[in-house]
Amino acid sequence: MLIDGKWNADWHPVQAKDGAGRFIRQTSGFRNWITADGRPGPTGEGGFKAEKGRYHLYVALICPWASRVLIARKLKRLEDFITVTVVEPFLTDQGWRFGDYPGAGQDPLFAARHLHEIYTRADPAYSGRATVPVLWDKQRGLLVNNESADILRMLDTAFADIAPRSATLYPAGLAGEIDRLNPWLYETLNNGAYKAGFASCQAAYDEAVHGVFATLDTLEARFADGRCFMLGDGLTETDIRLFVTLIRFDAAYHGLFKTNLRQLQDYRHLQDYLARMLAVPGIADTVNLDHIKAGYYSIKTLNPSGIIPAGPVAVERLIWEARK
Repeated sequence: MLIDGKWNADWHPVQAKDGAGRFIRQTSGFRNWITADGRPGPTGEGGFKAEKGRYHLYVALICPWASRVLIARKLKRLEDFITVTVVEPFLTDQGWRFGDYPGAGQDPLFAARHLHEIYTRADPAYSGRATVPVLWDKQRGLLVNNESADILRMLDTAFADIAPRSATLYPAGLAGEIDRLNPWLYETLNNGAYKAGFASCQAAYDEAVHGVFATLDTLEARFADGRCFMLGDGLTETDIRLFVTLIRFDAAYHGLFKTNLRQLQDYRHLQDYLARMLAVPGIADTVNLDHIKAGYYSIKTLNPSGIIPAGPVAVERLIWEARK
């Protein structure tokens, strides 16, 4: 990670832990918002007006948080408005790296070799982990935001007046229910899988893994009523948040993170939901199973041999069907 702008240690997946051995995720350090007129958003400073071609995203296809943003960019039809660079999937000793791995690319803005160089360009004295996604302002030369939840929300709202019309991911009539469900999904499932995988003691693992499967059981029952998406017939940002974890579950979390009480394919309604999400135009384009497996299984502390598993065939088949 970076300490006072210097790379000081080999990359390590456990960002922090509490006294009981529970994994604690780093808080995002850049929280400005793009808005329609450049006024300040819910956090941070103003001056970031929605304009075509002004902003650039740095993402990793392995990362569920970055994938939230990629899906929003697709569904909101912002590909011509916000450029994007994909880092290599492997987590190196210096974190995310730019390169020529299939599906990844070089840094087009500064010819940086590692993502942490983007962070120190934004703040030469930055301390913390260099995470994805990163939203960069090419006009002002500033890092706008590195919190995926913020970026997901701002992509839904900031460009509405200048981008092609598209579905609303945070409709006013469902805002209360979305705000109720999102923290629950995050704590028990999205981050719950990581809390299981990076637990430092048995009790912390047991707590996390049972929370993960209690949530999956609740979600399976929720979809048993025939609904298409989490809140009915329309896709919302809550579906994006759920999808990015489900698509990685059997491919990475089940084995590497030891969330192995059941596989996702054991949940009939959730498997059908995953297929529906992949069938939404644009979503399957954001999924790269090769990056997901190569990235997660490159975590040396969890997989020192570096061997990448062959499966899961069921997930590969779903993605293939969606792309036909």
